[in-house]
Amino acid sequence: MKQDITQSSLRVEEEFHDQWADSVDYRVIDVQQVNEVCTAPEMRYISQRLMPIEGRTLLDVGCGLGEASVYFAKKGAKVTATDLSEGMLRVASALANHNSTTIETHKSSAESFDLGLRIYDYIYVGNLFHHVDIESTLNRLKKHMGSESKLISWDPLAYNPVINIYRFIATKTRTPDEHPITRDDLKLFKKHFNKVEVKFFWLTTLVIFVLMFVVQRRNPNQERFWKKVLDEGDDWKWLYSPLEKIDQVLLKLFPALGYLCWNVVIEAQGVKEDVK
Repeated sequence: MKQDITQSSLRVEEEFHDQWADSVDYRVIDVQQVNEVCTAPEMRYISQRLMPIEGRTLLDVGCGLGEASVYFAKKGAKVTATDLSEGMLRVASALANHNSTTIETHKSSAESFDLGLRIYDYIYVGNLFHHVDIESTLNRLKKHMGSESKLISWDPLAYNPVINIYRFIATKTRTPDEHPITRDDLKLFKKHFNKVEVKFFWLTTLVIFVLMFVVQRRNPNQERFWKKVLDEGDDWKWLYSPLEKIDQVLLKLFPALGYLCWNVVIEAQGVKEDVK
């Protein structure tokens, strides 16, 4: 019965993301913008942790539209991108070609992909763990990590009340299986890796989403706010940049506030071989 539910969930995910891919014109995606704009703090931080990346091998699990895959490929990485959506992989490949670079693509779910004996320098998992069974996915990923390999990911957290209201409203731009990251989920990474670091993003800066909804009267079922905030990042810089500095101070003084942030970046190294 559990397997039937899992397969049903995967079909829902695949259909949802195929439809999303069909609605996108890859030619209007600005790869540099969505990875370097001020309102992409997670990717700016991740890039700092991975650069220089030229000549390194990188596995992008759940690549989606391919913005990160193509960005890293443009920086010189040898990128393998996986996704359960054929539509998303088509967009990612087209986006790479449009940006005069290449990526290798494989269609598979995060819990079941098999890339043989390949070992990657970096495994990047962007906004995916809250869609999948984390432990089974980690067990898959560990098979492709060597002693110096690094896993780096980012996902939404479960605890901020403002974001939870948004989740309750935005039912058409999300899938029903989503399960934002909890403290127990973070413990799973420490179970499987010797070294785990976390960094939190978006605390007072979340006021931008409130303004989008309350002041600009935008419908979260018609727009993906987390995508729009990247496209419109330059317009929000006047507000985001000072609030980001406030966030940095608050999180340094009161680390527990991190769990009230929107997103968390998880960086893991040193596979514990005897853990399943």
